[in-house]
Amino acid sequence: MIGVLQRLIIKIILGDVLMMTMFFAQRVILGKTTFEDVPAALKQGCAEILIEIGLPEMVPAEFREKT
Repeated sequence: MIGVLQRLIIKIILGDVLMMTMFFAQRVILGKTTFEDVPAALKQGCAEILIEIGLPEMVPAEFREKT
């Protein structure tokens, strides 16, 4: 059984991943970072965010097909 502290740590880490994904999506929108420069672990999530907000043209085709 996972303890309360372990669950809290997992929640914080997962929240940080979401925040970093949103951060990179915003940088792509603003033109400060290219999609290719987004860390590999965050690319799929970043693609999903960009598509969800109506900017699929900023996402490479291989990531558009996965969402």
